[in-house]
Amino acid sequence: MKLDANARYTDSHEWLRKEGDVLICGITDYAQEELSDVVYVELPEVGDSLKKGERFGVIESVKAASDLYMPVSGEIIAVNQELVNAPELVNKDPYGKGWMIKIRPSNPAEWDMLLSPEEYEKSVAGA
Repeated sequence: MKLDANARYTDSHEWLRKEGDVLICGITDYAQEELSDVVYVELPEVGDSLKKGERFGVIESVKAASDLYMPVSGEIIAVNQELVNAPELVNKDPYGKGWMIKIRPSNPAEWDMLLSPEEYEKSVAGA
């Protein structure tokens, strides 16, 4: 399982990385491995405002479909349109080209409640 040392994580297997005052979000390497071959990703609209814990999309693989949850509250300012035609990018590069959404956080303090890479690794190991 690969981790991004600069990212924070959720128990529901989303990652978040800061890029200035914007947060980039995707699913973890562990999650894409568990799902297997991703065949479809449904993402929100740019401009949507969602609260932490709300569903922002769905990811489907040959094995299962899973909801995607907001790691922090905020406005969706970009979605990865490449995933429409190439959902397999989530499998190939979950922390890079497989990113899903960019968020302008409405409560930056929520960042501090996310799991560090070490805490996420322990939570997965205990699962």
